Amino acid sequence: MKSCRSFSLLLLWTLVSWAGLARASEVVVWHGYRASERTALEKIVATYNAARQQSGVQVKLLAIPSDAFTDKISATLSRGVGPDVFVFPQDRLGGWVEGGGLLEPLDFFLEPSVRQRYVPGTLEAMTYRGSVYALPLNFKAITLIYNKKLLEKPPRTTGEMLAMCKALRARTAEKDRVCLAYPYTDFYYHAALMHAFGGRVFDPGPRVRLDAPENVKSLEQLLRWVGQEGLMPAEPSTALVTSLFNEGKAAMVFSGPWFIGEIAPGIDYGLAPLPTVDEAGGKPLKPWMTVEGVGISAHSKHKDAAYDFVRYLTGPEGARVMALQGRQNPALAQIYEEPAIASDPVLSAIRKQAEVALPMPNLPEMTMVWSPATSAMNAVLHRLATPKAALSEAQKAVQKDVAGLRRGARPASEAPAKSP
Repeated sequence: MKSCRSFSLLLLWTLVSWAGLARASEVVVWHGYRASERTALEKIVATYNAARQQSGVQVKLLAIPSDAFTDKISATLSRGVGPDVFVFPQDRLGGWVEGGGLLEPLDFFLEPSVRQRYVPGTLEAMTYRGSVYALPLNFKAITLIYNKKLLEKPPRTTGEMLAMCKALRARTAEKDRVCLAYPYTDFYYHAALMHAFGGRVFDPGPRVRLDAPENVKSLEQLLRWVGQEGLMPAEPSTALVTSLFNEGKAAMVFSGPWFIGEIAPGIDYGLAPLPTVDEAGGKPLKPWMTVEGVGISAHSKHKDAAYDFVRYLTGPEGARVMALQGRQNPALAQIYEEPAIASDPVLSAIRKQAEVALPMPNLPEMTMVWSPATSAMNAVLHRLATPKAALSEAQKAVQKDVAGLRRGARPASEAPAKSP
């Protein structure tokens, strides 16, 4: 009888211990995905949970509205609560690290094989002051999207682009027809031309350099394009760009994968790398690469289990599902060797464009750049200031805000993080 009672107590203790382990190993993941991206992520989690069932580790997903996501992360993690794992855009990284205590550095976990498995630039986007704070999940970049009915082949250089546009203009005399459309007053889109001329936002330090001579040259070139009859629309809103392309009134656009879902049925379109810029010595247009990563809260009580899931999600199993069902461009380089992904025209085109794309700065100072840079571009394009004068004013405004940031004050021109 005594032995039976002892065995019963041992069994009860074991069951309680396993139940406690299961509760202690629940990894909570926050994300802002909807539609196909959310469905794909849910499938990955279900597969992962089934594979880890015996270990007592289970992942629980929580969808947060995307417009409130990053603010909610900041508010909860700063109080030591919130998720174990979360998906976030790179432009928030620097501010969160400088704010302290939000993200767990991953250098301790990272094996060399994991460091080397990502598309170049994507792990860099998740690195701040030499430490890796998240594993890259996916990336986006603008590329060339063209109407095959209007252009037989995409231009490889800006010289070819201008010649094709001139020929198209001669064939179609409609006044409301343009050749190229993109939101060129948006600094995010203009960055590709800026980088072609060797321009930049920051010098090492970081030190703001919006007034760099190369940036001035890029705006001067943009003015020449805008001034050429029939090349680009006068007021390039995103809605107008979509309308022009869908109505067959624009032969090509510079945009990213988010534009694909806006293309009207029946438009036979293709994707190709952005052209090289003859006026910049043949250097390619170099768009910003925006990256989403998966990080671990510094307050998580299950960091080992959390990293196991992050590694799985950004590895082959997760990347395959997020690509084919979620329609994301995974950061995992090897996935593009798989036939189903290599033959996908959108995924392969964005991967090709990434070869010359530059990771968008993840510095906290970057949030102070958007508003002055946008004001400068509008002043130039509405002929209210020269490129040099407008960028000089923008430089002063950003420097003032950066000084306020470093003193701990909230800058007047701080804008929301930019991530298409």
